[in-house]
Amino acid sequence: MGYRARLRVWRGDADSGELRDYEVDAEEGEVVLDLLHRLQATQCPDLAVRWNCKAGKCGSCSAEVNGRPRLTCMTRLSLFDTDETITVTPMRAFPVIKDLVCDVSYNYVKAREVPAFSPPEGLEPGEYRMQQRDVERSQEFRKCIECFLCQDTCHVIRDHSENKEAFSGPRFLMRVAELEMHPLDSHQEKGGDRPEEARGDHGLGLCNITKCCTEVCPEHIGITDNALIPLKERLADRRYDPLTMLFRRKRS
Repeated sequence: MGYRARLRVWRGDADSGELRDYEVDAEEGEVVLDLLHRLQATQCPDLAVRWNCKAGKCGSCSAEVNGRPRLTCMTRLSLFDTDETITVTPMRAFPVIKDLVCDVSYNYVKAREVPAFSPPEGLEPGEYRMQQRDVERSQEFRKCIECFLCQDTCHVIRDHSENKEAFSGPRFLMRVAELEMHPLDSHQEKGGDRPEEARGDHGLGLCNITKCCTEVCPEHIGITDNALIPLKERLADRRYDPLTMLFRRKRS
């Protein structure tokens, strides 16, 4: 059964903007992105909206719906009362380009700062062998669709943009954790140290494990419990556990 949905959408650019109210036809079973497309088609042809697959797999349509970071293509209208105003704003942690489209290039800069997987010497592609439990551990992290909702909700950069230079955010700390847990990664043997790099280069110490990144992840990845906390524990062991410190000292 159709009804008139109330939308409040942020319109503007990097210099200025405002929330504007609209009424749009809605149908049962639709999602917020459907309303944005209908608004674009019938009333606001200049509305800037980033999207691609409309299936929750490309991560393009990230925005904030009633203040919560969400994928608009996965946010069903049934979550809201029919007379409720649905407010859609751009991700707050990133600069606005136009309307709901943000400049997320910060994330690609941080991605390039993470050293890539370093295979063992003497092994060719196709010769890698590892335990299934190790495969499953990192497989969870590989479900990431890079929607950057975890980056957006993380208060370290959401409320303190000055931290962006020193803090890579949960998405890329998770990448560091994934590589650190990989049994075939030889980064350390080649002079690297991923836990120390997480602390020094990526700002791991700024994360205070509030789990807000986990709560907004559309792929339900246990970012905090399965990546960030284990990475912090490995770093603490290396720096403060007396037996580990003695072992490392003897090795060096």
